[in-house]
Amino acid sequence: MQGVAGGEDLASRGRRLLGQGDYGGALGLFERALLLEPKDPDLWNGKGAALRSLGRYAESVRCFERSLELDPRDRHSS
Repeated sequence: MQGVAGGEDLASRGRRLLGQGDYGGALGLFERALLLEPKDPDLWNGKGAALRSLGRYAESVRCFERSLELDPRDRHSS
């Protein structure tokens, strides 16, 4: 149970940094959260958004594709 709370906290902090324009910091937090919850499509979306903002487009597409593999109905997948 602690892993879930930790992953959610990291994701929340990652989204906040993403909104503030700290894409590298956000990417690091999403990557850490994915170590705890590798099957969370929202985390893959967050990582993809950070990578896209850093201009790392091919990597971001792979993250969005992974998100859709985990949840094909995910309408937030960019």
